Amino acid sequence: MKQPSQVQAEFVKSAATPNDFPRDGLPEVAIVGRSNVGKSSLLNRLAGIKRLAAVSKTPGRTQLVNFFKMEKRWYLVDLPGYGFAKVPDSVKRRWETLVTSYLFERPALRLVILLVDARHAPMALDLEVRDLLERSGLALAVVATKSDKLSRSALARNRRELTAAFSEPLNRPFITFSAVTGEGRKELWNVIETHVRAAT
Repeated sequence: MKQPSQVQAEFVKSAATPNDFPRDGLPEVAIVGRSNVGKSSLLNRLAGIKRLAAVSKTPGRTQLVNFFKMEKRWYLVDLPGYGFAKVPDSVKRRWETLVTSYLFERPALRLVILLVDARHAPMALDLEVRDLLERSGLALAVVATKSDKLSRSALARNRRELTAAFSEPLNRPFITFSAVTGEGRKELWNVIETHVRAAT
């Protein structure tokens, strides 16, 4: 499927509690990943809008669940990152409660996109999140970000390791992605479209 360079996208709201989540029943696709994995950059590249989501060099700036309406028919949902954020434990616990509530109690959620860093071998925390999502029964796709930071041979090597850890044996979608070059954008759009269409 050919994707336009820019799609109709708008920020709708930030949710601090489940009561703040949208209630219109539109399908939702959630993005989860470590605090420094490039969630906002991916979201901006996916939409083709440079400043749709705020990009920060400081991990942990996204502390709310952010909803972006895409093409007036579904939401792309940016969840708080996990891992490196230098925040108080009380804030981390609040994040965990909010994210868990969203992931496991949200009927509109159709797909979770787990972001991992293409530059690194599988990380323990990412594998824990993978296991958690598997137990939930949620549809899952895995995207390895920052692929432009590696040589072709290094990317091929890391891709094999990451695919073995996150995609096999369930044969779930695995995509290498670069917010700089646009690599993987078309493939990710196609995965999203499959799940959004199935929900309508």
